[in-house]
Amino acid sequence: MISYKLKTFNDIGQLLLPLKGEINMHSLDYKSFYDKVGHINGWDFSTINCVYDGVQPDLYDEVKKICKKSDLWLDIGTGGGEAVLSIAESSLLLVGIDQSTGMIKTANNNLVKSELPNVRFLKMEADHLDFPAHFFNVVSCRHSEFFAQEIARVLIKGGTFLTQQVSENDKLNIKEAFGRGQAWGEQPGKLKRQYLSELSKAGFSDIQSFEFHVDEYYQSPEDLIFVLKHTPIIPDFGQTEADFQILQQFINENQTEKGIRTNSERFMIIAKL
Repeated sequence: MISYKLKTFNDIGQLLLPLKGEINMHSLDYKSFYDKVGHINGWDFSTINCVYDGVQPDLYDEVKKICKKSDLWLDIGTGGGEAVLSIAESSLLLVGIDQSTGMIKTANNNLVKSELPNVRFLKMEADHLDFPAHFFNVVSCRHSEFFAQEIARVLIKGGTFLTQQVSENDKLNIKEAFGRGQAWGEQPGKLKRQYLSELSKAGFSDIQSFEFHVDEYYQSPEDLIFVLKHTPIIPDFGQTEADFQILQQFINENQTEKGIRTNSERFMIIAKL
């Protein structure tokens, strides 16, 4: 086993100092979390070096297969827009929404750089979609909360909804090391069953679900720290010295030739109205 020594706990801790005392993740206030973290740290996840053993799902590959050039497409929880901008030309119009002001600001900055004419990014809550009924041909949602009744309202008859979500046992060895985490202690499969039930009640048919389990390897401690800072995987990460001691031990125990090992668990749902 390879041992990787963090520079110092104090050096790494400086990366997180702006967040201390600002975010109470016990309540998992995602809107507050993403607004504050994004403002302080930025959102360029493309800098993360991570490799996978197995097939890593990509929701937008599926969207690209389904979308027609004449379709209107809504993306919920669009974040900084990088993923959807790369395939925006698959549709006539793409509308991306997010509840975070910081995310939408980033998305619109990325839109200006892209010079794409058929994309709009709007700040909007997922539980109140401010669009006419039966407006979109395709609705997608990756790693964000959605409300089946609202999606059913804005989709045309025969339209398609696609979502990819994080499963309860994602990053399980990290959560075990810290003794806390996102969906920690929840029964595996609970969220998927909930969403499947809600979609069925909302009138969706031909509902298909798929699960994905892969090992992932972060290439450096900095890559892993970036993810822990920018996501709610470990609530309150970095607010105590003990967290850095746990992180150091975790890295030493999970460092391999491929990188620092953890796991990615996702599920995807594709449903027609």
